[in-house]
Parts: sequence; structure tokens; C-alpha cells
Amino acid sequence: MFKNYFNIALRNLWRNKGFSAITIFGLAIGITTCLLITLFVTDELSYDRFNKKAGRVYRIDADFFVNGNAFRERLTPSQLAPVLQREYPNVESYVRFIHQGNILVKKGAATLIEHNASFADSTLFDVFSLEMISGDPKTALTQPHTMVISERMALKYFNSTDVVGKTLQTDNVSTYQISGVIKDMPEQSHLHFDFVRAMSELPESRESGGWMSDNYTTYVLMREGATGAQLQSYVDAVTKKYMEGPLQKMTGSNFADLKRSGGHFGYNVMPLTRIHLHSSLADEVEPSGNIQYVYIFIAVAVIILLIACVNFMNLSTARSAGRAKEVGVRKVLGSQRGSLIFQFLTESILTSFFALVLALVLAVLLLPYLNQLSGKHIVLKTGYLLWLLPFLLLTAGVIGLLAGSYPAFFLSAFEPIKVLKGKLNGGFRNGWLRSSLVVFQFASAILLIVGTLVINSQLNYIRNKKLGYNREQVLIVGNTSSLWIHAPNFKKEVLAIPGVESGTMTASLPTDMSLNTNIYSKDAAHSAGQVTGVPDWYVDADYIQTMGMQMVSGRNFSPDMPSDTFAVLLNETAARLFGFSNLEGKYLYSGENKPLKVIGIVKDFNAGSLRNKIPPIVFRLQSNPRSMAFRIHTADIQGLIAKIKSAYEAQPGMSGQPFVYSFLDDDFNRLYIAEQRTGKIFITFAILAILIASLGLFGLITYAAEQRTREIGIRKVLGASVPGIVAMLSKDFLKLVLAAILIASPLAWYMMSRWLQNFAYQVKISWTLFVIAAFIAIAITLLTVSYRAIRAATANPVNSLKAE
Repeated sequence: MFKNYFNIALRNLWRNKGFSAITIFGLAIGITTCLLITLFVTDELSYDRFNKKAGRVYRIDADFFVNGNAFRERLTPSQLAPVLQREYPNVESYVRFIHQGNILVKKGAATLIEHNASFADSTLFDVFSLEMISGDPKTALTQPHTMVISERMALKYFNSTDVVGKTLQTDNVSTYQISGVIKDMPEQSHLHFDFVRAMSELPESRESGGWMSDNYTTYVLMREGATGAQLQSYVDAVTKKYMEGPLQKMTGSNFADLKRSGGHFGYNVMPLTRIHLHSSLADEVEPSGNIQYVYIFIAVAVIILLIACVNFMNLSTARSAGRAKEVGVRKVLGSQRGSLIFQFLTESILTSFFALVLALVLAVLLLPYLNQLSGKHIVLKTGYLLWLLPFLLLTAGVIGLLAGSYPAFFLSAFEPIKVLKGKLNGGFRNGWLRSSLVVFQFASAILLIVGTLVINSQLNYIRNKKLGYNREQVLIVGNTSSLWIHAPNFKKEVLAIPGVESGTMTASLPTDMSLNTNIYSKDAAHSAGQVTGVPDWYVDADYIQTMGMQMVSGRNFSPDMPSDTFAVLLNETAARLFGFSNLEGKYLYSGENKPLKVIGIVKDFNAGSLRNKIPPIVFRLQSNPRSMAFRIHTADIQGLIAKIKSAYEAQPGMSGQPFVYSFLDDDFNRLYIAEQRTGKIFITFAILAILIASLGLFGLITYAAEQRTREIGIRKVLGASVPGIVAMLSKDFLKLVLAAILIASPLAWYMMSRWLQNFAYQVKISWTLFVIAAFIAIAITLLTVSYRAIRAATANPVNSLKAE
């Protein structure tokens, strides 16, 4: 019996090749999209879960709001973790990091620049699951000047992983003995290690005190059964016990004073597995994900899959007129309604499985494109397939049942006498369910279109917003710390090159995401309410000019005034924070209680990302050679860079040193890679949704035209024009699209308003975006409907009326 149903289903699908192809293709697109998003979401949710103790590991983050200034960072004092372990038995272990980032490594005669370098406690392997290829994890980081490296670095520098006991020279001055080699960390980790040096060589990591200095990234491992809430209570207790006194001495305010003024001072516990998607800290070591995007993509996957299922139902129903006589004859010959339902469901499930096969092929072909859009390296591994294939088979069966249920029950309910007389019940105008489904389809498509337009508008706003500094034509030269005492001479030589307008030597750039915070007060006594932590930037006298910043009042630093060493500049936000409306007789006092004369105010500029508000900044005069920036103006940029490189390599001891450079505008754009990728993914999803919705419209106009064939023939005989008939068939669909626009617009406005809240500076959602989305939806509707309507309107009326 089942074989008979199967053969009939195959014959029916083959007999209607055009409809079958459209149905299978539309459903395959929906399943493919859902599959790709499932891979993306699974990858995002799997971050840090390779750690066997991930459920017991927590990071401790600072969260302060002191005297009107807030700052949040992933750093803690050096003493916090040791005290937690000593005073609370539920704290099993901890590990602290100092992330250096870049490191110079000697390889033969050349020096290479590498990344992902850190100092870490010897307890690293107690907290994190890092598979060691060679070396002993218990002793690998116990001795000073020892280093653990990753497998790929071992192969790069030694062509072997059996390198324990060998040495590497780093940063041109230090030699480290390799004490272990670890396997390369998975992509799904919120931080990666290529070079890990022993924390024990840093004296400050062992010293007592320093409770008000946050320099360490701290992870705590709790014992089995202990909770994050318990750890948070421990951290709160330690913070009050050891930090309230130093805080009051430094700021004049204790915790109660801060609370009364609306402030707070403390540290928050963040579970390891939540860091990648839930952390909003600006100073993360590596770019974070965003849980909102995960939710959005899940919703998009469900919506597009539902749209595909709706198409399935609509296209199946559109064929009902052509199969009505078949149903009537079957019923007259004794077929029961149940057998008819089973027959149609068999066709539906078979179509769904064909679509699944096509979807798998499309997913494999499109996976590289998804990786390119998302910046990931997702691979269909055996582990994926073990749970994915059964899930997909079940999904295909469920989709077949759900999508085919309405057509099956609809077709099997035809009354044979009316069918054989050519009198079908209902029509397009009475198909409220089908109309509702079309509204749902286009409301979903419009939602994605508006989302795409808003994301692009925000990105354009970011790219074109006046930042308070000029990021164009600024060349950043890195690794200038290696120049040592020759840095000023290198700067002087570069400034003499034609095409270089100005240059600065600094440790602080506007695109930096991490800010060094220091304590400043308006009075030497550090009275209560007068002290707060403010980021300070160490710059030279050429910084303001090179960055294209503006002075609002006062003057810039001057190299001709030695007293400027004890002077500061403030940005406008800092001036407002300290209540300085004019500069006469204004001083700030740092933690060392040195009086620093305020000599100028710099116009506010956006430091870091536009997701955050402009922070208060104190500028101090100090030439720090960590990096240099040069404002250039030339038509031959590559030629100018070559000259600067030659000047760099000509400095004493710089032969073979890596010459690293970037442009400030590129560094700025990299701050928004996640949003740029999201925008591209949204565009892709919007196009897919529109394509699938258009297929659904095609099915419905086909159904409507078949239901009204005789009506169209009579109208043509009575003199109706082709445009008039096209308009008659189109108006019903336009009404549905207009209804979809009315439903989707407020929902899209609400959802995108929530998304824009991630940015401190955001574009306003203009009504023109909704007009554009509506225009696109209406244009697609008219194009889709007109094609089938014109075919129906130009058909020979004799063919439709001869049966009468």
C-alpha cells in the first residue's frame, strides 16, 4: 500500500515539474538558511565550553562609579584572587593574566612580531583545559623566565614540538626557556595563548598592597557544588574589607558615601561561558560576540523557515484546481478521505525530503560564504553530523506534515458532485488563511528590509560622523618602542620626508579600546566628592595638531616651556566633571599629590567606539615611543611608506626589526567589524526572504487565476482590457502587502530601536526607511503578480468558456 502511495506521489511530482521545482527550491532555501544559522548559533554558543571545568570558572570584572565618573574593565588588583583563595575554602584555585598582546620573537637573523602573548600564574593548567603536548603542566610556569608556547609557534620557530629546554629571545632583550608546548586553542575561545610567560618573574605580582591598582585579569575556579552567587558574596566581602579604607583615603568617600551620592565601587562575577556573548566591556582581549545577534539570527531562521513552509502550503493549494477532478473521481470510485489525506501527506513529506537533500548540498556550497560574512571558520565535522542529520531528518518530516496538512485536508474535503460539475468551494477572496499567510510572509520580509536599512544607516552614520579628530591620512607606525633612545631621531627624520605634515609620539590613540585610569582631585586634601578616576593620556606637544583636534580654550603643550611637564590639558567632558568653567588658577592633583596646572581644554572627541559615550580625559606631557602617528599628504602613499620604512631600518640596532604600520581610518573601521558583518548577513537574509515570499505570491496568483478562469474569459468577451484584468487580479494582493506594511512597520521600529541602544551615538530611525521598504515590497509584488496576471489576461477566452 505504501509503495503505491509513494509511486503515485512521484508521478504527481514529475507530472507537475514546474510547480514541484518551485516548491522544492523554495523549501530548500528555507531549510538551507535555517541550517546555516544553526551552525552559526551553535558556534557562538559553544565558546569556552571545551574547558572541562567551564561551569565552575568565573572572571572578575571591575565596575566603578565614583564622583560622577563611571568605568568598567576586566581588571582587578593583584591581591584579590590570592585573598579569595586563602579566606574562602570554596575557592579551589585561580589564575591571573597580564595580557601583553604583541611580542617580538627572534628567528635566525630576523625578528618577527607575534600576538597573543601573556604572563600567567603557574595555576593556568588547573583552571583552563589546555592540552599539553610536551612538558609538565604542574611545573611549566613555576620558574621565572620560562615560557609555554602553542603548537603552531613551536612548528614555526623549531619545526618540531619536542622543544622543551630550548630558548627563544623576545623583545630584543630577554631570553626565555621553553618549558611546555600546548595544543592550539580552539577557535571557540574568548582568548588565545601563543606565548605564556611565568607570572613569577614580575615582582609586583608577589608584593602586598596595591589594592587600588587594577592590572590583572583574574579567573577563579570554584569547588564542585559552589555557585557564582557565593563567589559574588565573597568578592563583595573582600572588596569591603580590604578596599574601603584605601578608597576613603584616596577619594575621601567610603562605600556608604558613594551609595548616598548614587555611586558604587565593586567587582562583578562573570561566568566563563557567558563572556563571549554577554560581556559589553570595551577592553576585551579579543572581539566579543553579542547575544542579541544570536537571538536575532534564531528569530530570522524561524521566520524564513516558516515563510518557506507557507509557500509550500500556498503552492500546493494553488494546484488544487488542477487536481480537483482527480479527487472527485477517486471519491466516486470509493476512496476514503483518510486515504486521500495520506496520499497528499506522502507527496508533501517526499517533497520535503527532496528539499532537504538539496538544502544539504546548498549548505555545503554556501558554508564558505557564511564563514566569509561572519569571520568564522565553521567546518561540518563528524561531531556536527552525528546530531545534525537525525535532527534534519526529523525536521524534514515535521515540515512535510505541517506544510502539507492544510493542502491535504483542503483537497480531500472537496465534494465529488460539485467538483465534477466544476463548482469548487471558495476562491482566493474567501481564502482568509492563505491571505493571512501572505501577510505574514511579507511582514517578515519587510521586517528584514527595515532592519537592513537601519543597520546600514547606522554604519554610514558612524563612517561619516564628525569625531572631533581627523582620522584621514594618518599613518600609524607600530613597534617604535624598539627604537629606544633613537625614537626622537626617527621622528625627526620622518618629518623631514616630503609629504609628511606632522607627527606625534604617543601611547594613546583615539582608536584604543583600553584606557589607563588614574586618580585626580580638585584639591590637594583629596576632600570627599572631589576625587575621581579619570583616564589619562600621555602625549607630546605635537599630538593635538597631528590628530586634527581643536583647542576650545587655553593653549596646547609647548616644547619650549619645561614647566608643561607639570601641566595638563582636559577634554570638555573632564572640564565639566571637575566643574572648570574657566582655567584661571585651576589645578588638578594626581595620586602623588603633585599640583598640575590646567593650561587648556580640548574639544570633545570620540575615543574608542561610538557604542560608548565620550569619556573624561586628562592629557599629560610625556613622549612615549610605544607608537607614532604621522599626518601625511601625498599622491604616492606606498612610496612614502617605503621611505619611512627605510628611515626606520636605518636607525641603530633596527636592522631586521619588523616594520608595522596601519592607517587610523582602517583602525577605526575595525572597531565595527561585527556590525558590518551583521549588515551583510541581514542583506543576505532579506534577499532570501523576499525571494521565498515572491514564490508564495506566484503560487497564490496562479491559484487565483485558475479559480477565476471563466470569469476572466467572460470579462474579455464583454470587452474588458488586459490592463483592467491585471489590475483586478493585482489589487487583492496589494491589499495584503499594505496590511503587511502596517503590521511590520511598528514592530520593525521597536526592534531596531532596541538594537540602536547598543550605541551611545545613534542615527534616528527616519520614516523614509519605512517608505523605501514599502516601495520595495510593493514593487516586488507588482512584478511577481503582473507576470502571472498578464498570462491569464491574454489567454484565449474560447478555451476557458468552451466547456460551458
